[in-house]
Amino acid sequence: MELRTLRYFLAVAQEENITKAANQLHISQPSLSRQLMQMEEELGVRLFIRSKHRVILTDEGRLLRRRAQEIVALAVKAEKELAQGEETVSGEIAIGCGETKNIAFLSQLMISFREQYPEVSFDIYTAIADDVKERIENGILDFGILMEPVEISKYHFIRMPLKEKWYVLMRKDCPLAEKQSITPQDLIGVPIMIPKRQSVRNELENWFGDCYDQLDIVSTYNLSYSNRSIMVENQVGVCLVHEFENNHESLCLRPINPEISNSSVLVWKKNQIFSPAVTKFIEHVKKCNLGIN
Repeated sequence: MELRTLRYFLAVAQEENITKAANQLHISQPSLSRQLMQMEEELGVRLFIRSKHRVILTDEGRLLRRRAQEIVALAVKAEKELAQGEETVSGEIAIGCGETKNIAFLSQLMISFREQYPEVSFDIYTAIADDVKERIENGILDFGILMEPVEISKYHFIRMPLKEKWYVLMRKDCPLAEKQSITPQDLIGVPIMIPKRQSVRNELENWFGDCYDQLDIVSTYNLSYSNRSIMVENQVGVCLVHEFENNHESLCLRPINPEISNSSVLVWKKNQIFSPAVTKFIEHVKKCNLGIN
């Protein structure tokens, strides 16, 4: 498969219409249709279900879309890195992170770095740690901010300065809102939303102890703070979250007891060849004297 063909495939997957995709790509509709059929023949699978006015991805097509997005993103990143001049440090640094208070520290690093290298820009990708690690391994991201517990033996890292404490997000009219802190026993029988990431769930399961089997887990989540807040506000359940600035007048946060807090690490791959911009950023990070590992 050629990179050009993958771009054609992604355009059709996005538009769900071959004619619209062909117009976007500035090629003829018969030519685009022929390219897609050749791709299916080459792969030996059906990528689209075709109707008169629409095309829909098959399961194989959805898998290819994910991989094609990664390949095209990596190609674009490589083009930008190779286009950098030898004398001027420029280009883009890609960093993945979840929702964390340590984004404030990352912001300081970015600002101070751009004071020295104003032609460098940053691309920030938000996702859970497992997704961020996969994108680092695939070369799409240069750095990741990962919240522990997480396996980081493949990476150099610095520990971020702020720890994230666990809280329960609830409506103010919830009976639990009258408590100063929330114990595992308090949550028995209460509809609750918990994180989807398995390593985090294991940690919370240890915190709940014998109470875990008695929980009414209404949902797991991989949601932004805003979306979680809306679900709690609409009485889906209470939600286990890290502390954040709550702007909903009808909601409140209560700390869990005993307390759990998590550290975050800024990581980059060991034994990796980086672009000049990324190399300079690593040097910049090291100057902060936060203990490089």
